[in-house]
Amino acid sequence: MSPSSKVSRDFALQMEGYGLATAEILYRLPDHPRLLQTFLWQEYDLCPRFPELNKFLEFWQREIEGRLHSVRVAHSSLIKPAELRPVDGLFLLN
Repeated sequence: MSPSSKVSRDFALQMEGYGLATAEILYRLPDHPRLLQTFLWQEYDLCPRFPELNKFLEFWQREIEGRLHSVRVAHSSLIKPAELRPVDGLFLLN
């Protein structure tokens, strides 16, 4: 396969129905459990089940000392049918 015919992983995921998911994770500091810290996670994921986010949260609970407080999720499918339309012009840049 030539380099020009490769499709980026992100674009391929979008064509399979994945969208950009962003999670704001609040967790308690291990040494000071009354204090909350924020962690932002972003990856292409499938809404509404979010398998990638769930894998990450399972990893967090298993490996990270900071206990989870809450998770807020935003999701956007970046490629939508309404955004794909024919172009009626040709623009040349010199």
